[in-house]
Amino acid sequence: MGKIELRAVRKAFEATEVIPDLDLDIEDGEFAVFVGPSGCGKSTLLRLIAGLEDVTSGRIDIDGRDMTRVAPAKRKLAMVFQSYALYPHMTVRRNIGFPLKMAGLDRAAIDRKVEDAARILNLTPYLERRPGELSGGQRQRVAIGRAIVREPAAFLFDEPLSNLDAALRVNMRLEISELHQKLGTTMVYVTHDQVEAMTMADKIVVLNAGRIEQVGSPIELYSRPANRFVAAFIGSPKMNLIDGREAERQGAAAIGVRPEHIRVSRDEGAWKGTVTVVEHLGSDTFLHVDVPGVTSINARTPGEYGIKPGEPVWLTPEEGRIHRFDREGRAL
Repeated sequence: MGKIELRAVRKAFEATEVIPDLDLDIEDGEFAVFVGPSGCGKSTLLRLIAGLEDVTSGRIDIDGRDMTRVAPAKRKLAMVFQSYALYPHMTVRRNIGFPLKMAGLDRAAIDRKVEDAARILNLTPYLERRPGELSGGQRQRVAIGRAIVREPAAFLFDEPLSNLDAALRVNMRLEISELHQKLGTTMVYVTHDQVEAMTMADKIVVLNAGRIEQVGSPIELYSRPANRFVAAFIGSPKMNLIDGREAERQGAAAIGVRPEHIRVSRDEGAWKGTVTVVEHLGSDTFLHVDVPGVTSINARTPGEYGIKPGEPVWLTPEEGRIHRFDREGRAL
């Protein structure tokens, strides 16, 4: 069991309030992702759950027990950090088994748990190697293995892929998702990368200045953002946001439309503009278009679209895909 409940949790460092009163439920077995810009409080919130920071006020329950003032080691949580924090002089086997050795388990039990974790993480061929002989992705798997052997109620990940290159990040993202499916254990994952959030999460928690802007599934946040902040943050490339006369014509203070929900034509459409930049990705082409009286619009076309900067183009947003916001940024 690994249900985590936060009730009126608040954190302040002297006069600076980092997290105002916050309520959140993370269900047993759920993969929850905290996402938001740098400084939004997501890592602080994770550290409060882990017990690495004391709450200023409020309550944290884990499996129905009040853990607010309980020491980190007694919360049955395992944390995986951005830095691998492996012992360079120890083999992979000894690194993974170290927390069990410190807990006083006998050698046979340690070996059994280490080998089970290594099999799950495809680390069996590397058990006798040292961290310096491993790739970045393999080292991160060792750090995850060290967490697995503790059989925690929940795993807490604090930006674990930040030190990896782009290809390894994609691979590790898949491996962590597969690990969650195998173990069925609650996972709480912090990232600033909304692509990681969208592809991994059962539930996304969007944070801004310590406050929860919206909680929901990836598709809910993508399709029905609660406000302008979430609309701009979720989705890659980001949503086009338009203020002024065009928004007023649509009955809103601002409107938003995603690049993939704009039809591109050489002949006709709602907005006529001039192409300024063309990004060819093979599977897609992104056109940056300067539309007089509107704004610079990013539009996606599937495949290769043969157009050059300086050429005219027409853009038409899909009517059912236009998001409308009031003057406070709330979705209408």
